[in-house]
Amino acid sequence: MNNPIRTAIVGFGSVAEKMHAPLINVCPDLELVASVERRTNRCESLYQTTTFRTLDDLLAADVADLVVITTPNEFHFPMAKQCLEAGKHVVVDKPVTIFSHEAEELHKLAEEKGLICTVFHNRRYDGDFMTLQKLVREGDLGDLVYLESHFDRFRPDVSDNWREAQVAGNGITFDLGSHLIDQVVLLFGLPNWVQADIRKQRTGAVADDYFDIILDYGSLKARVTAGALVNVRTPKFLLLGKKGSFQKFGLDVQEAAFKAGDKPEGPAWGVETEEKWGKIFLNEEVKLYETIPGDHRILYQNVADAISKGTTLDITIPQAISVLKIIEASFKSSEEGCRISRSEGGW
Repeated sequence: MNNPIRTAIVGFGSVAEKMHAPLINVCPDLELVASVERRTNRCESLYQTTTFRTLDDLLAADVADLVVITTPNEFHFPMAKQCLEAGKHVVVDKPVTIFSHEAEELHKLAEEKGLICTVFHNRRYDGDFMTLQKLVREGDLGDLVYLESHFDRFRPDVSDNWREAQVAGNGITFDLGSHLIDQVVLLFGLPNWVQADIRKQRTGAVADDYFDIILDYGSLKARVTAGALVNVRTPKFLLLGKKGSFQKFGLDVQEAAFKAGDKPEGPAWGVETEEKWGKIFLNEEVKLYETIPGDHRILYQNVADAISKGTTLDITIPQAISVLKIIEASFKSSEEGCRISRSEGGW
């Protein structure tokens, strides 16, 4: 049996502490051995790891084979590049980089060195999205004409979180838009064109806090939207077909479980109670549609298998590059008030 892959986390903020570290810790083929933290020893206190103050120090010590980067977005590219150049496999929190050309450089470097480089698109393993995939695959709604995907919140006050600072790559479109666009592309492929409305709606906002992006697929239209001033219940997913509709409210249960400090293990992880299931509306009946249990654990197990067994990666950098190019086109569309076609956007 192979030894677990030595894994380090760079940046140990709330997402690393509540999500990445627990997922790594429960993966039998990974071993969390170190973290890079500027001021604290939080990971060490929780997992008996070694703490380093800089990425240079971590790489010089050569204690890890896989490095997980959870720093602010502006540091993703230089840090991922440095790790790949040092011969390390890399997982980068989304977005993988701020600019698509940077992601292209990482992909080329990883291929040249025979290393794994992937992005933390954990929302692929949300139960509601996995259920949506099943519904699309099985065709119960007939020919599909419309998908609406929301990630709405009510956060009326601008925070001092780095995601809301006036720095390239910050804001809600790079944060939540990365997930929602990735899901649509996984479902339907690359769109013919995109048209977007991206705004700063809250008083004092310096980074975008609202987006509404249309992705065109000919007979099918997909719309992804998120805002910070939505204090009313909106559907997470609304899918319309010629034989019926599907509507689902509420977020995947894993996020709340992570925030509560629950350990991601056991058969009950990611299971949603029946009252939260979505509904299918057909011609003569309305019925509950059971939510597939979500399982973010799949992501790190897939990374471990890709490294140790040569298994195909679920989430590839070329996929992330397409998402980034669609985001870049969305900002251009919003600024210029126009559609951006696939040939113009280069995705």
